[in-house]
Amino acid sequence: MEFIWIAFAFACGLLTKLISLPPSIGYLAAGFILNFLGYQADGSLTLLADIGITLMLFTIGLKLNIRDFVKPEVWFGSLSHSILWVIITLVIVKAVAIFSVLFISELNLETAALIVFALSFSSTVCVVNLMEDHGEMRTRHGKLSVAILVMQDIFAVIFLVAATGKIPSPWVLLLLAFIPLKPLVNKAIDKAGHGELIPLMGFFMAFGAYELFELFQVKGDLGALIAGMYVASHSKASEITKSLLSFKDLFLIGFFLSIGFTALPTFEMLALAIALTLLLPVKFLLFFFILVKLKLRARTAFLSALALSNFSEFGLIVAALSNKSGWLSSQWLVILSIAVSLSFIITNVLYNVAHDFFAKNKEKFKHYESNSRLSEDNFIQPIDAPIAIIGMGRVGMGAYKALNAQMGEQVWGLDTDKDKVHWLNQNNIQAYVGDAEDADFWESIDLNKIELILLALPSVQDIKNITTQITRIGYQGKIAAIARYDDERKALESFGVDKVFNFYTEAGVGFAEESMGLITTPKASR
Repeated sequence: MEFIWIAFAFACGLLTKLISLPPSIGYLAAGFILNFLGYQADGSLTLLADIGITLMLFTIGLKLNIRDFVKPEVWFGSLSHSILWVIITLVIVKAVAIFSVLFISELNLETAALIVFALSFSSTVCVVNLMEDHGEMRTRHGKLSVAILVMQDIFAVIFLVAATGKIPSPWVLLLLAFIPLKPLVNKAIDKAGHGELIPLMGFFMAFGAYELFELFQVKGDLGALIAGMYVASHSKASEITKSLLSFKDLFLIGFFLSIGFTALPTFEMLALAIALTLLLPVKFLLFFFILVKLKLRARTAFLSALALSNFSEFGLIVAALSNKSGWLSSQWLVILSIAVSLSFIITNVLYNVAHDFFAKNKEKFKHYESNSRLSEDNFIQPIDAPIAIIGMGRVGMGAYKALNAQMGEQVWGLDTDKDKVHWLNQNNIQAYVGDAEDADFWESIDLNKIELILLALPSVQDIKNITTQITRIGYQGKIAAIARYDDERKALESFGVDKVFNFYTEAGVGFAEESMGLITTPKASR
């Protein structure tokens, strides 16, 4: 990668960060600026983009549970949305074509249907980055959004097979031989330890699966996703994910830059791309009403629908394939590239205010809720437990054990990860599934019975969101939180958190106190 690419990506990413937007929007802008200045992408940028997408899909797989895909809100929600979107949007496009709009009037029914189908997909890259930036990958709406994206990826593979005539090799069934080999794979992961072999193991599995699936004429990215799901149940799955996080984010810069290098638009193309983004509210409304009709709560449906209201990079693949086959003019490739980029920006900007917007207008959205809820959306408050720990990671678990040893059964934990909570319950830890950023969650419990809430979360923004929710509905108890840096501690204290513990400082203090016990106890006994 040329230094000028790195410089522009950093400068634009920093500028968007300073105005509270995700750096990925800056990377998109950097690509278009460099293209305008006459720079061209080469094979190295494409390679970086491909590596980033493969690693991203592998890390998604590490967080997925196969049981999530049999839920009606996932498979039926995805399928019904795709069908309704194609029908409604195709009618809109053909209606607009009556007015002889440039580029649209020249489309026949088959080509228009192809473009509409391409726009039905939501961007895996955009949504996953969005959820990770907001720390919501393991929330109810985060998991639902990712599961729907995976279903759309399956639809994409089916389309590519049908469009290209590239039928998977009959030898693809040999991949089933890896199922009985899982104990050996798990043992290899155990032997890798906790050092540099962990990320290397992740690279090996992601790209090994990619090459295997390509060998059998199946989309390689799907192989990386399935490889992640294959080892998702291993105890080191989260460790592998964390070890690959920086690599994934770095390589994905190539993907965002490459979109800007696609082509330079004319004013007519830009206007049409902007017009296509006006279809995003249709995508949002379809997702929202389908999900609430499937008995999801309004907040889950709202946040999932908003996150999924963008166009996918898969649309560019469809456009390139159609252009190569002579079905679509090259101008449409440029138009779709701009529309995809604009949809990324719109989704990121709107999602930054999504939680506050829903909190202020929740009664309007809750009006469309079903009278009954899904079983996993019901919460039963623990009795006579005045201390709640939000986030049952390593810090939360440490706090739970310490408080439980002092106060007995008066402590309970809350986490968004259902599998983690199930494991905690099996180990006699009083933990529950719930999203503490959800105002409805706090309104469903009696806050008068809670005296202390510990926010053991790594994200400062998440801590602020939860503090806002509980103070808004009149919580009178105390709030404690953790922070990694001193500026974060000061920001949280000024925001209203009663006590903020610096993670590294407190760890050092605890380490010193425990160590001093080794020499002071014998002296005291003497």
